[in-house]
Amino acid sequence: MNPLTKINVENPEAEKTPAVPQKRNRRHDSRVAAMQFLYSWESQRHGDLVTALFDFFSEQEQPRDYYSFAEELIHGVIKDIDLIDEVVKRFTENWAFERIAKVDLAILRLAIFELMRRTDIPPIVTINEAVDLAKSFSTDESKRFVNGILDRYKGEIGRDPRKAEGA
Repeated sequence: MNPLTKINVENPEAEKTPAVPQKRNRRHDSRVAAMQFLYSWESQRHGDLVTALFDFFSEQEQPRDYYSFAEELIHGVIKDIDLIDEVVKRFTENWAFERIAKVDLAILRLAIFELMRRTDIPPIVTINEAVDLAKSFSTDESKRFVNGILDRYKGEIGRDPRKAEGA
């Protein structure tokens, strides 16, 4: 049987129809790539960002220009890392910064940068994407942890959570 065949669960003998592959979401793919790079960068702190990015994107399944949004996010997070980390520290109650799982920290850094600097993206979209990343790459507790921090920070930025600026 074709692995892309969708089976009717209520009636398995019903006609089997091929499942439609999901359309790629370039921004989501870029957020995944950015999160993965930031996770790796936190562990290794490669001295040469240009070489690190070249090496990372040469291993991705799409050409580098497909991930242009990821590169914007990566450069922005690294540029504003101290400011972003201060936000994380301010909103993590009863939790030492050093104890935050590195994957959760990469997700938080990415999302806080978006909330801070990417006013063209509605805050709720950024938060939902971050929670989805936590669901996919971390633990059940992480999605609540990430959501809680981002939700509290969202209240501080003074923007309509459902609208991009200028929309």
